[in-house]
Amino acid sequence: MKTDKSRAFFAKAQQSIPGGVSSPVRACKSVGCDPVFIERAKGSKVYDVDGNEYIDFVCSWGPMILGHTPDVVVHSITEAMKNGTSFGAPTPLEVELAELVCAAMPSVERVRFVSSGTEATMSAIRLARGYTKKNVVVKFDGCYHGHADSFLVKAGSGVITLGIPGSPGVPEDIVKNTISIPYNNFEMLEKTLAEQADNIACLIMEPVAANMGVVPAAPGFLEKVRELTKAHNILLIFDEVITGFRLGLGGAQEKFNIMPDLTCMGKIIGGGLPVGAYGGRKEIMNMIAPEGPVYQAGTLSGNPLAMAAGIATLKELAKPGFYEKLDQKAAGYALELEALAKKYSIPSTLNRVGSVMTAFFTESPVTDFDSAMTSDTKRFGQFYRDMLAQGIYLAPSQFEGAFISAAHSAQDLATALEKTESSFRKLAQS
Repeated sequence: MKTDKSRAFFAKAQQSIPGGVSSPVRACKSVGCDPVFIERAKGSKVYDVDGNEYIDFVCSWGPMILGHTPDVVVHSITEAMKNGTSFGAPTPLEVELAELVCAAMPSVERVRFVSSGTEATMSAIRLARGYTKKNVVVKFDGCYHGHADSFLVKAGSGVITLGIPGSPGVPEDIVKNTISIPYNNFEMLEKTLAEQADNIACLIMEPVAANMGVVPAAPGFLEKVRELTKAHNILLIFDEVITGFRLGLGGAQEKFNIMPDLTCMGKIIGGGLPVGAYGGRKEIMNMIAPEGPVYQAGTLSGNPLAMAAGIATLKELAKPGFYEKLDQKAAGYALELEALAKKYSIPSTLNRVGSVMTAFFTESPVTDFDSAMTSDTKRFGQFYRDMLAQGIYLAPSQFEGAFISAAHSAQDLATALEKTESSFRKLAQS
């Protein structure tokens, strides 16, 4: 496979962009190669600047649940664009999308749109502090809630991929108000919340951790989190930037029947355009300006193109049988992956929830940050490079999810399994 043009673009990019990329993991450092530069995408495929075709399991890190450039979404964006790209004023489109979100997410009575998942989590934390008049935030090791200062403590996603323990530039005065504890650890959860209840404003979590690879909550863990936060007057925030509209129309909260106080969203609700949102109970959301004193604003918030794309996407997702079909497809694919790993004696643990999954290169069950870190990242790098060379586009990190979209055909998945078998065979012989 020739990648001359991608290599040339990467060399050129490094002259004007730090690391040559706009987000760190894209540089592919952890998998030992240079990135390919994508020129276009359609359905289940992406195409690089050298003309190579890849079956895409990154799906723009989750948003492309319908596949790339679905006609219905492209049409909606095109029609909206004819009227203007940004007004900095209220629009009917944001009202329509807000109604769709509130109708779909069981715990969300009101929602505020922002421009990214990071903005959503950052704003939700500010709101929680304003509502409770307390300062401390509890999170879980390996969970990723964007790159705001408060969250860069034992974080997942690019932070874990690049082995960065925290980040210079984040003042101690900020992180002293963040407590990070192990995911799925009942004892530490109870102890922490009980001892610091008077100071803790909120607990923020991914109801299915998906930024240290996919790690489901242990049976009863979400229930315990809800019970304890309620008992200690601590707001529970679900970061559903990945799980929202991915695990079902009502997200993880509907799937597991656990209602948080606030919910952060992003990715899918923008249909592939930059958007985020946070929402929750009316009495909490009413604290936001202009109704209340907690300030949050954004010039591009509620952007009409993003709203149009989100509306079109959510209407597709609401069609009967959409998630059942997607989950069935993902389940079958995961079973075949596990069988191939077993056939070639590749030590691996596959975690899947709905249509997102991670195959960890470790024999140990992966239930938290420490067990995720037992993965053989060197071996994953070998696997990644070989799959890329065969036309399979995976996230360039052991600690990210692989996404199945509605556009993945049976033939796409069969081809991906065929290439996986070839890679596993080579790994077994190496």
